[in-house]
Amino acid sequence: MSGAVLIALAAAIGNLLQGWDNATIAGSVLYIKKEFNLQTQPTMEGLIVAMSLIGATVITTFSGPVSDMLGRRPMLIISSVLYFLSGLVMLWSPNVYVLLLARLLDGFGIGLAVTLVPVYISETAPPEIRGQLNTFPQFTGCVGMFLSYCMVFGMSLTPSPSWRLMLGVLSIPSLAYFFFTLFYLPESPRWLVSKGRMKEAKQVLQRLRGREDVSGEMALLMEGLGVGGEVSIEEYIIGPDSELVDNQDEKDQIKLYGAEEGLSWIAKPVTGQSTLGLASRHGSMANQSMLMDPLVTLFGSVHEKLPEMGSMRSMLFSNVGSMFNITENQEKHEQWDEESQKDDEHHMSDGSGAESDDNLRSPLLSRQGTNAETNMGPPTSLSMRQGSNLVHANGEQASMGIGGGWQLAYRKDEKKEGALKRIYLHEEGGAGSRRGSIISLPGDAHAEGEFIHAAALVSQSVLRAESLLGQQSIEEAVETQSDAVTKRPGWKALFEPGVKHALIVGVGIQILQQFSGINGVLYYTPQILEQAGVGILLSNLGIGSDSASLLISAVTTLLMLPSIVVAMRLMDFAGRRWLLLATLPVLLASLIVLVIGNVISMGAVMHAVISTISVVVYFCTFVMGFGPIPNILCSEIFPTSVRGICIAICALTFWFGDIIVTYSLPVMLTSIGLGGVFGIYAVVCALAWVFVYLKVPETKGMPLEVITEFFAVGAKQAARE
Repeated sequence: MSGAVLIALAAAIGNLLQGWDNATIAGSVLYIKKEFNLQTQPTMEGLIVAMSLIGATVITTFSGPVSDMLGRRPMLIISSVLYFLSGLVMLWSPNVYVLLLARLLDGFGIGLAVTLVPVYISETAPPEIRGQLNTFPQFTGCVGMFLSYCMVFGMSLTPSPSWRLMLGVLSIPSLAYFFFTLFYLPESPRWLVSKGRMKEAKQVLQRLRGREDVSGEMALLMEGLGVGGEVSIEEYIIGPDSELVDNQDEKDQIKLYGAEEGLSWIAKPVTGQSTLGLASRHGSMANQSMLMDPLVTLFGSVHEKLPEMGSMRSMLFSNVGSMFNITENQEKHEQWDEESQKDDEHHMSDGSGAESDDNLRSPLLSRQGTNAETNMGPPTSLSMRQGSNLVHANGEQASMGIGGGWQLAYRKDEKKEGALKRIYLHEEGGAGSRRGSIISLPGDAHAEGEFIHAAALVSQSVLRAESLLGQQSIEEAVETQSDAVTKRPGWKALFEPGVKHALIVGVGIQILQQFSGINGVLYYTPQILEQAGVGILLSNLGIGSDSASLLISAVTTLLMLPSIVVAMRLMDFAGRRWLLLATLPVLLASLIVLVIGNVISMGAVMHAVISTISVVVYFCTFVMGFGPIPNILCSEIFPTSVRGICIAICALTFWFGDIIVTYSLPVMLTSIGLGGVFGIYAVVCALAWVFVYLKVPETKGMPLEVITEFFAVGAKQAARE
């Protein structure tokens, strides 16, 4: 996956430039005020800072729809050019009005980068590491801030610091960004598929994934173009095409097709056993609040793990146990034999096939071992364990794995002639899974092969039966159907229940993030720390108050970097929702300490120490959760065909909130002081925790197209309730 990692890192340079600009304006505004005599004009001071936000807001209005038309990559190239031009104009700025124009151009570049980089990374990253890669923008943004604060601090020690030079240096790193966007970054494969450019999309996917066979993901990207429609949750016992047929009434069987010629399986519908199915019918399996969105419970059912193993352990050791493939070496075969023997001993100790309580807690897609399999060697029919793909009888890996333990299959739609149903199959753990459920099938078919128990999301496919079943590869089927499928759905798609539900989550979390005050605090960190008295801490070293506040800001930003690295590791491990619920209380506590420190009278040194520590804790905690996750979520939860429009709506919310917070902060500092400002932010953080708990689902490890299917199911369930 190194190709996807490097491309994500190159794209995130746009956020490095945003962080660079944030820190530079925060430091240079101290000198801009002096040159233009703005000490008594807080409105103009705020406008200089907020002008880039105004530019970002204006460009964001068009960025989503335009990126849907022109592509993600051209918009990132334009962003790099705008960064470069704005740096040159700021270097020249003869008066405050030219400076405002330069800040506007800078805002255009920032708006394109901040809006589209997370979308670009989400559309190119594998599901298993998408959260980690989408944390790169937060990391590179903090790196840019640190480097900029160091530069501004060094310039502040000179006899006559030049704010023009501080701002103009932006043009240098923007050239590197221009080079990468123009010569290195490919176009998003999802955008290419949406335009019917299938061959280009396949080439990009092969480069990103480092393998030739990307048929499953190509089919997935094609299916992701559909918006709306009925989605149902079903459960199957799945076996090789010949196994169930000999022992079951054909009326109870469904034939599932893979993407390759001759690849098929037989599925028997079952009910009432999967965690996902139970959650969709009866809500949470745990004690949940009546106010909790059914969508949260539905997503959570996918991530529930075995109680005796724990979620963290099961993730760490997901590749241990019975996850085998016939293409593995002889050592793997011997390991399979040993496990089979242990399974036999376990079943013998439990009795003659009776299902124990432990059996009811096994994963849905697990090897249904029998005594007969002990002498058969590793399974040769079908393997659907997490991290693997469907396997042919001859041991060759099929191509319908779509990442994150999900598999894609098709079946004929009995109600519509020539239509197909797409089926997303997935392994689950939890109380609803049933290892021994195969014994519900009459006869001894299970002794002759391998069966799996699968939960499935079933909906209408964009492909036709004749195009898929009549071709030798999924690429040919996709090529045949591309013109009919890639038509744009238009604005009416925004009113689909799943899309509306996703917009509520995206817009809501963006509002709360901005009104927690982070961007306003970042822009004015030097002044906030100066008011807090940090100059006292460094005055004995001969460093002036302005330089001291810049140095503290640089150190604060440096301390954020390890926090972001921790967040990278946890983003696809613990998950987005868990990180938000864990970090928001820490944010709240640090803000309460800041309020107390500014309300209670104490010595100047003690006040400076408390303020500095609290701000550092606030920043470091923010960048672990509430900083990157809103943008990550917004880039994941919308269908491909309307992703640009929906991202623009969420981004507009982001920038409007940013403008309000940034523009009002100088006035708020003057009127209610630091204590009042942080008190307001504390209330918002408390409200944000409640919103996340009730409304924000967990999306880790899930393909983007599957996430949108879940939103459709969740919206339907919420409407019923």
